This record gives sequence, C-alpha cells and structure tokens, in this order.
Amino acid sequence: MLRRLFKLALLCLIVYAGVQYIQHKTGAESVPSAIDHMKTEVNAQDAADFFENLITQGRELFQDTQDVLPDWNTSAESDQQTKQAEKPQLETPSEQTFSIYNIQMGDTKESVEKSQGKPQRVSLNEYGISWNTYHENYQNFVMVGYDSNNKVAALYTNQDLISSTDGIKSGSSKDSVLKTLGDPLDELTKGFVRYKFPDDRDYEVFKLDGNYVTVFFDKHENNTVTAMQIVTETLEDSKKDFYTDGSKELEEGFAYQLFDLTNASRVNNKLGILTWEDNVKVTAKKHSEDMAVNNYFDHTNLDGESPFDRMLDDGIKYTMAGENLAYGQYSSIFAHEGLMNSLGHRENILQEGFTYLGVGVAFNEDEQPYYTENFITK
Repeated sequence: MLRRLFKLALLCLIVYAGVQYIQHKTGAESVPSAIDHMKTEVNAQDAADFFENLITQGRELFQDTQDVLPDWNTSAESDQQTKQAEKPQLETPSEQTFSIYNIQMGDTKESVEKSQGKPQRVSLNEYGISWNTYHENYQNFVMVGYDSNNKVAALYTNQDLISSTDGIKSGSSKDSVLKTLGDPLDELTKGFVRYKFPDDRDYEVFKLDGNYVTVFFDKHENNTVTAMQIVTETLEDSKKDFYTDGSKELEEGFAYQLFDLTNASRVNNKLGILTWEDNVKVTAKKHSEDMAVNNYFDHTNLDGESPFDRMLDDGIKYTMAGENLAYGQYSSIFAHEGLMNSLGHRENILQEGFTYLGVGVAFNEDEQPYYTENFITK
C-alpha cells in the first residue's frame, strides 16, 4: 500500500514539474495554451533530457528508502529475474575439431534431445532447414539444425559452450585461432559465382572435417572469439546462391532468431531478458518493408518520420526507445554479430533499461534482407 502511495506521489511530482517546464519554455500561462505550442516551441531533446533526469532522481530517491519501498522493478523487469543455470562440463570432441555444448556434427536428434530436452523454438533458416533453439532462460544457448536423416548438420552458439581438440574456446584471441587453424577462406563459390568476403569482416571461415566453420570475433573485446557456426559442406553446397529466396516463413524465422540472439547476448552480459512485443514488431516490419520496396536504408523514412514517430503513430507508448537496422547480411546470425560489433547498435542490444523488443524483416527484389529491431521500455 505504501509503495503505491509513493508511486502516486512521484507521478504527481512529474506532472507538476512537467507543467512548470512547458510553461517556462512556451511562456504560456495555462496548461491548454502551453500544450498548443509544445510541438513547435519545446526542443524535444531538452524535454527528453529533463524528464529522464527527473525520473532518474526519483528512482534514486526511492532506492534510498528501501525499508518502505523495497523494490522499484516493474512487473516486466521482475519476470526477467532468472535462476542461474548450471554451466555444463564441456568435453574434448572425439570425432571432430570442434563441438558445441558437447554436440558434434552428425549426432542424432535423439541424442541431442536426450540431453537438451525439446527446443524452445523451431524456426526456418537460410539453408531451408530449421534452427532448433535450446536454452534455459537464454543461458546455455545453442541452435541446432538437423538434416533429412535427423542428424546434426548445423550448430551455433554465442556463449561459452565451445570446446575443441586444439584448445580454442570462447574468449580465445584471433591471433591464436589463425595460428592454430591456419589460413581461412577468403571467398565462397556458388555455381559459377565467387563471393569474396569483405576485407573488414569480423569473422573467419575455415574448412575443417567436411564442415564450414565460421568463427566470429568481438572487436570490443580485443578481437576474441565470441561465437561459432558450423555447417556441413553438404548443407552449404545445397544453398545455390549467396542469398536465399525470401519467404514469409523465412522473414519470421529471421525475426525470431534475432530476438533470441539478442537475449542470449544480454544474458552473457548479466542483463535481463527482453519480452517480445507484437505491436512493436508490426512497426519494425513495416519499416523493413518500406526500405526494401523503396530501396533506401535509413532510420528516417521517406516521409521524414523517425522510429519514435512511427511507434507513436502506431499507438505504441514508451518511456524509452531505440532502433537497430541491418541490411544485406544473408542470415540472422551474421546480422546479429555485425550489430554487436557496431558500437551504437551494441549499446541498444545491451541497454539495461530496455524491456521489450519487436523485430521485423523483409526482402527486396534481389532477395537481400532488411532487418529492423525496435526496443522500448513502457
């Protein structure tokens, strides 16, 4: 009861301070006339800074009185408090150079699910098979793809679940990886076309044990191993082009995969997991479609609307919001790893204050995907 009274008191304080602020900025003497002029006369950034500072001070005030108000968490934040999962004992792989969560290429689906249980999500990927996602509240996060014989044909993790015969693991330096594994590939061939990897890439691809092994590095953690994807040669060769034909199912698959990858990265950094928000997803999806159809790539659309305008136009209320965009990466994994290596995008992914996320994906006429991630706090 006391906690509710304190929140009500804070709300009244914010409203009163807000009115005083608007009147000061507009020179108005009454609330209605102040509101009439707010859009043109009040600087949005100043207002945002003012209210953010006010709310921060309010939170600090209540945190100092924990005997009366023990906890400031919203219900969404409270739901995110997760029990620490037990870290698995990783074993040195017996058949191949690498394993992920003690899973090796060619293992049966039955053996995987004997240890992992049923997947938390099954979604289509760029190879025409499904990623089966296993985790415990995004801890011990691994994605597994099975071939038509229900054997492991693809693996991925961005957590400390990598083991190898050569001692390479999460956190290993790029120099040690290159010294151990030798020269990486610099291109992939699809039919009669060679696709050259970019010179400034944040990953390296190796051909090992009949597989394509992609090692991702974190530029913001001294170029150390942050993730790994393993795909059989057979599966990679079955993909006839660099980009996969876009479909509604693949758009949805990429969107949910980005959501899961984001939460796995947040857990790595001891942050609360985000909740999927369908209404925000609709806004994100519309922006991806708009960019794909009209051939542009920008946070501001062709009507001059910002991400915040678009969310408000769709009736989405928020106290804090952010947007990440990616374009051209041929999979959700490459898009996510690229975003994590771009400081501004990384900060959105690892923003402690965000609580909800919606993701929308669309393909252009060349089958290139546009990814939009909209983060909010209600």
